[in-house]
Amino acid sequence: MDFMDRMQFVIESEHFQQLLDALQEEGYQVIGPTARDGAILYEDIFSVSDFPEGWTDEQDNGHYRLKPRSDQAWFGYTTGPQSWKNHLHPPKAQLWQAQRENGNFNILPNTDEVPRYAFIGVRSCELHAIAIQDNVFLNGAFVEPIYQKRREGLFVVAVNCGQAGGTCFCASMDTGPAVTSGYDLALTEMLEEEHHFFIVEVGTERGDAILQQVTHREASEAEVNRARKTVEAVAQHMGRQMDTTGLKEKLFESYEHPHWEAVAARCMTCGNCTMVCPTCFCVTVEDTTDLAGEHAERNRVWDSCFTMDFSYIHGGSVRYSPKARYRQWLTHKLAAWHEQFGTSGCVGCGRCITWCPVGIDLTAEVEAL
Repeated sequence: MDFMDRMQFVIESEHFQQLLDALQEEGYQVIGPTARDGAILYEDIFSVSDFPEGWTDEQDNGHYRLKPRSDQAWFGYTTGPQSWKNHLHPPKAQLWQAQRENGNFNILPNTDEVPRYAFIGVRSCELHAIAIQDNVFLNGAFVEPIYQKRREGLFVVAVNCGQAGGTCFCASMDTGPAVTSGYDLALTEMLEEEHHFFIVEVGTERGDAILQQVTHREASEAEVNRARKTVEAVAQHMGRQMDTTGLKEKLFESYEHPHWEAVAARCMTCGNCTMVCPTCFCVTVEDTTDLAGEHAERNRVWDSCFTMDFSYIHGGSVRYSPKARYRQWLTHKLAAWHEQFGTSGCVGCGRCITWCPVGIDLTAEVEAL
């Protein structure tokens, strides 16, 4: 169905705590947006008072600032430095550990409990990013067990965007701003004078079961239309845009384009873009032992195609220059990803633009190439 073609409901802001309580009573660890350390971060949520009420973000090339809004919106920001990848594909995960006993090493079982997550405030671009990582980790010849355990049973409360950020270009990638799939409940936040409420759409039976534990009513046609227009307007005010027509072929044909040298002269190969990207999944492993040699463990940690070691094989690195590493990242994300996984690896969230310390703009580099 098209956006908001199904029956809509209303949850008043004073009843929203019931939604959080219902999820916690069902055993979910509720993760949502908070304002901390000058940014919007996804952390444990226990009360509506934890939401970043009255805050928005200002984003541009290499620029991010939180600033007060003129209203008391709870979801009046776009995206912060974190993505939901932090919880589903964590930056560090133990693969195994071993303890020496009687001269032999015995593998110890991993006793870490797998959290049962409920995500609150997932944007459409982020839902598409989760779907892309599902394809990478779950739908191939091999299933990634750490991701699988964290992904199973995930409850998603999505939020339609009420504004576009300065570096957003989800409309170009057909990944937003309206939520269309991949959620249990979808919200549109509405503020009208002194009236603060949420239009709610049910996406699954689980979502309906949770909604039945929350005070709600059927939305009027006028309320649904106002919510629809709010989200439609966001698509017309994207901070960036990117022409994707024939993009895969154009990038493959641009392998020796002189502009790669120009962007490489600016790129610090710091890997910020890959760390904040909601779809990048490159990792390495680290083996450690204690000083006594009695305990050993292997951990998987995030890595980046911008590091020299990532492409190291016997004899040296395959991609030794900043030019080669930036070209690998951009062409993989926007071109080769299609051949590997059937979609683009970019969802237009704009994080790579915002968090690049020298302000390299992915959309501008594509246009130049």
